[in-house]
Amino acid sequence: MSPPIRVLVCDDQMLIRTGLVTIIDAQPDMEVAGECGDGQTGVEIAHRVQPDVVVMDIRMPVLDGLEATRLLAGAGVPHPVKVLVVTTFNLDEYVYEALRAGASGFLLKDAPPDRLLHGIRTVATGAALLDPDVTRRLVGRYAARIRPAENTPRDLPLTPRELEVLRLIADGLSNSEIAAALVISQETVKTFVSRILTKLQLRDRVQAVVYAYRHGLAT
Repeated sequence: MSPPIRVLVCDDQMLIRTGLVTIIDAQPDMEVAGECGDGQTGVEIAHRVQPDVVVMDIRMPVLDGLEATRLLAGAGVPHPVKVLVVTTFNLDEYVYEALRAGASGFLLKDAPPDRLLHGIRTVATGAALLDPDVTRRLVGRYAARIRPAENTPRDLPLTPRELEVLRLIADGLSNSEIAAALVISQETVKTFVSRILTKLQLRDRVQAVVYAYRHGLAT
């Protein structure tokens, strides 16, 4: 058997935190590695216990969840931790800032328990968790705020087909939707996505979305 997914729960509302801990601990493939009520303590515990996934609220005292996420998973962090942001605030700006901070996924607290558990398992595997509709709405509203980088598509180490797949990822399409659009198999799409992430040194497809907009590959 695989070792259980070790989860750190960070939420300042004790009732919600207790509920999350109870749900997670009841799973045979998960265990709670720790819990806390503020971002600073969350960062300290994460450094100490090295969880597989941190379930992170956004609005917390001492240090908010966005800054805590940045310290755990942001650019330049030598050993980034996978962070799943779970919040009551369904605001696009929070989604945008959470992903910019390095989060691997975003869920609302009113999501059913099975979706939360699926999110933890998804993020633990190294995949990203972001609904395509959220992606489309998010990048559509905030793309103009992402400052383009200096290099142009001609400087990118991607083949024309990989560039096409990256643009579709940026549009929020799932693997199955990309496969249908390009008339190729889902396995082929997975191969293209893997190559894109490797060549561009990106952690997941969420980072690929931000990358595409930063480099003017999607509008």
